[in-house]
Amino acid sequence: MDIFSTEKKVLKLPNAEVVYIPNFYSTKKANNYFIILKENIEWQHDFISIFGKTYKQPRLTALYASNNHSYTYSNITMSPKTFTKELLDIKLDIEQTVNHQFTSVLLNRYRNGNDSNGWHADNEKELGKNPAIASLSLGAQRMFHFKHRKQKNQKHKLILEHGSLLLMKGEMQHFWLHQIPKTKKDVEERINLTFRTIEPI
Repeated sequence: MDIFSTEKKVLKLPNAEVVYIPNFYSTKKANNYFIILKENIEWQHDFISIFGKTYKQPRLTALYASNNHSYTYSNITMSPKTFTKELLDIKLDIEQTVNHQFTSVLLNRYRNGNDSNGWHADNEKELGKNPAIASLSLGAQRMFHFKHRKQKNQKHKLILEHGSLLLMKGEMQHFWLHQIPKTKKDVEERINLTFRTIEPI
């Protein structure tokens, strides 16, 4: 069964509110933003600790915000840098589309198919009870997997296209896990911007 509502690209999922906009930005505008962000963002390569083992994250990251609130996940605490003009422009475009205000953006840069992001939920306390997460994809297409924590038959895949926007809100981060898996395909770089609201706890 198709999980989409064909008119609005609303995913028909239990315990979640998810909207996918495949052509949020034109190819020309998405190309321009990809080049600017790749060259001008202050990317960092952190160590991550999982199950008692520490290793380099399989991607580059950066955190920017309109406030000084840090963000902690997987034993990594990131302190934000001030929004650039391009990030502010993107944030405004997204806010006007989804009717939600964001304070921060976590950027992930996937350099090739070996870079990934394992199963997780964006459920840290500083994101609030039912956070809205707006995820903009630029660059190479990558597969987005998501699965329900309790309903084992609820497993889905979605190709995140260049210039697309994925909005996740409601109870999704309580009931669903998501990931960007590794791939053996020869893929180019991808930059993902996840806009969120981070408040002190």
